[in-house]
Amino acid sequence: MKTDRQLKELWNKFFTKHGFKKIPGYSIIPENDPTVLFTTAGMHPLVPYLLGEKHPYGEKIYDVQRCIRTNDIDEVGDNSHLTLFEMLGNWTLGTCDKKEMIKLSFEFLTSPEYLNIPVERLAVTVFAGDEVAPRDDEAFNAWKECGMKEIFFLPKENNWWALGGGVGPCGPDTEMFYDTGKPKCCETCSPACDCGKYLEIWNDVFMQYLVKNAGEKAEKLPRPNIDTGMGLERTVAVLNGAKSVYDSGCLKRVIDFIAQYAGVGYEESEKATRFYRIITDHLRSSVFILGDERGVTPSNVGQGYILRRFIRRAINCARNIKFDCKHFAEIADIYVDEYGQDYEDIASKREFIKEELGKEVEKFSKAIEEGHKEFEKVIAGIEKHKEFAAKNGQTVENKLGGKAVFRLYDTFGFPFELTKELALERGYEVDENEFQERFKEHQEKSRQASAGMFKGGLADDSKQSAYLHTATHLLLAGLQKKYGKDVKQRGSNITPERLRFDFNLDHKMTKEEIEEIENFVNDAIAKEIPVVCKTMTVEEAKAEGAEGIFTNKYGSEVKVYTIEGVSKEICGGPHAENTKDLHHFKIVKEESSSSGIRRIKAILD
Repeated sequence: MKTDRQLKELWNKFFTKHGFKKIPGYSIIPENDPTVLFTTAGMHPLVPYLLGEKHPYGEKIYDVQRCIRTNDIDEVGDNSHLTLFEMLGNWTLGTCDKKEMIKLSFEFLTSPEYLNIPVERLAVTVFAGDEVAPRDDEAFNAWKECGMKEIFFLPKENNWWALGGGVGPCGPDTEMFYDTGKPKCCETCSPACDCGKYLEIWNDVFMQYLVKNAGEKAEKLPRPNIDTGMGLERTVAVLNGAKSVYDSGCLKRVIDFIAQYAGVGYEESEKATRFYRIITDHLRSSVFILGDERGVTPSNVGQGYILRRFIRRAINCARNIKFDCKHFAEIADIYVDEYGQDYEDIASKREFIKEELGKEVEKFSKAIEEGHKEFEKVIAGIEKHKEFAAKNGQTVENKLGGKAVFRLYDTFGFPFELTKELALERGYEVDENEFQERFKEHQEKSRQASAGMFKGGLADDSKQSAYLHTATHLLLAGLQKKYGKDVKQRGSNITPERLRFDFNLDHKMTKEEIEEIENFVNDAIAKEIPVVCKTMTVEEAKAEGAEGIFTNKYGSEVKVYTIEGVSKEICGGPHAENTKDLHHFKIVKEESSSSGIRRIKAILD
């Protein structure tokens, strides 16, 4: 029986042995990246180094990275999908020796000293080639030499990695699958199927090409890279022979805990199993988000909206299995005990996490009350319409339209199942098809908000974004001068048009306070101060008083941007060369982001 911790230790042992250096994991919430809400993959924070920037730990690195993906949220509850997962990753920067990486992958998977998976239970895929790039015979031959028996050539949709839009660094990948032993679904059954026979556990991306313009043939990248990622939970489930990711490790402990207090058994029905798993998954994601150093709390926008959705979805599932939400705090303790060993920010925020979960449970209870009132208004409207129709010799169906049902769900957080239940009690049907259509539209918008890829910290490489990035440094300096050093950045979103900056403050800013901050920033701009970047050790940055959250996320060296007499911050850049480039700073909006967090939106004009 393998645990999550044992797999992490094997990963550390293996890559250290082969000359790779371990780098600290990053926050689950990206900084200055409006294209994604959360860190979605282990390589996400490393794109600047994949694009050529020198990494302080060298060219051969590995890590364990916490990630959140919401594009498959409706699949959560099956045997393999999770919203939060830990990604085991390793990289070679500036070289792309496929044969060596495939040899390492094969050794880690099959060696008795490491995972000891029989080669007969493994399958791999490689890129089949197209008009952009040739078939990856090099990867195929490397697997053959290792002794891999099942090798599939698959097209770009299965075995190609690229930045959003397909322009930029890109390349073929080779993916590794565990054969679950299920029979083939058809003669052409392969890892591209969704039949469940093959479960992906590892992926090696060979970033060896560059596409300058969409549709053009790929050119060879001057400095190619290799980026790999292994899903921790899926691999542990495979090693333990578990039928799902929820049936081993910490997730299994939470399932067992829920079973002690629920009025419905874990495997009493397919629905019950799914409800258990959603509670288990969504509360774990909530603990990680609440425990993150950037301080996100439930709200109606951005990361806070996803967090609220996780908690409220867990509450609704708990209701369906007669599980009292007062036990959410105990589940949080299980997760903090497990993951606090690896993530200091989670360990230090135990009570805050439990308090915020409790607050959201209480708020959702009130939302349910509001939803009941709105439901009654909808019914009253239909009844009134029926009376009017009857007077005119017409009839009206006893049916709630999908638009009204979706509004109850989206605006009031009123669960669809509860609307349907109440409607049936009143003799009404629910237009489920229209509801599902509107729900799918909502899903697509959520996916678009969650999709995209990280581009060196900002949404683009324009000068205007760089200038706005510098403005956030001046803004933080002004806020700290006004309210004290306890004010910290809690999130940032920068586009070429504006900046959005979240920070902790216990009150709404007055008009006079806003003007005072604007004047501080514009005074620094008027002084035409050079923006100076120096690379130094973390200890040197601390000694110089640089602003930064000093956790283990930093490497041995960091970049410190100094605006003399105003600001000194650890940051990845890019920035203006001089404050005069910013011209004029204006705050266009100051509002609440979440409990205890304020948000400023500002422009340069």
